Amino acid sequence: MDINAIKARLSQLQDSNTRVSNLWKPPAGQTQIRIVPYLHNKDNPFIELFFHYQIGSKNYLSPISNGRPDPIEEFSQKLKEGGSRDDYQIGKKLEAKMRTFAPVVVRGQESEGVKFWGFGKTVYQELLSINTDPDYFDITDAMNGRDIVVEFKTAEELGAAFPKTNIRVKPNQTPITEDADLMEKLLNNQKNLNEIYKEKTYEELTSVLESWISGKSEDEGEESKETFKPAPATAPVAETAKSTVSSATDAFDDLFNS
Repeated sequence: MDINAIKARLSQLQDSNTRVSNLWKPPAGQTQIRIVPYLHNKDNPFIELFFHYQIGSKNYLSPISNGRPDPIEEFSQKLKEGGSRDDYQIGKKLEAKMRTFAPVVVRGQESEGVKFWGFGKTVYQELLSINTDPDYFDITDAMNGRDIVVEFKTAEELGAAFPKTNIRVKPNQTPITEDADLMEKLLNNQKNLNEIYKEKTYEELTSVLESWISGKSEDEGEESKETFKPAPATAPVAETAKSTVSSATDAFDDLFNS
């Protein structure tokens, strides 16, 4: 029995449980929430992270989220600069995509504490516009902010390829809660998002990339269901890669073995 392997797997499962319990995904229909000030960056509640989606069946946090070099991103850029249309498409699919998160309290579930809501570019732009509108100002203010109604419609419900999220800011200014003890807990007992999504080292991501190119599977990324999963293209990345595996391998060798 490999005790170290068992410990590693236990740690992976614990990390997965932490993500599930600390993330919030809107259910179908309408839900009322409140974006709250972020304990770990009180100047800005919005946290921008970059992910590589579906490298194999996994998602990986890109180190560029924290201003560090990322071998998958470097490889993506090299492919895009290679001149081949297929290489460019693969590079585009591999490049890190931004996902924004905000700490929220779900109305009716305040006792569950602060969770993180992840959303795409359209919702993010709308929230930024609202938060800079002088008629609204800071909707996240603990005492004078505003709740948000999130309406989520599934792709199946819409008969479309993508789900749709709409938001509507409530007109009344209200405190997060009237309970002083609960207010203290919500503002001062928050997870750091960087503890939920852990960054792999440059060497680990290089190994992930090498395994993906060679067709091997990786088991240590983020589960796809726990982060945003873009709709699949007409041809999956790995399938498209088969037609250009030679040039992709050459690009990998040039980048990491020269």
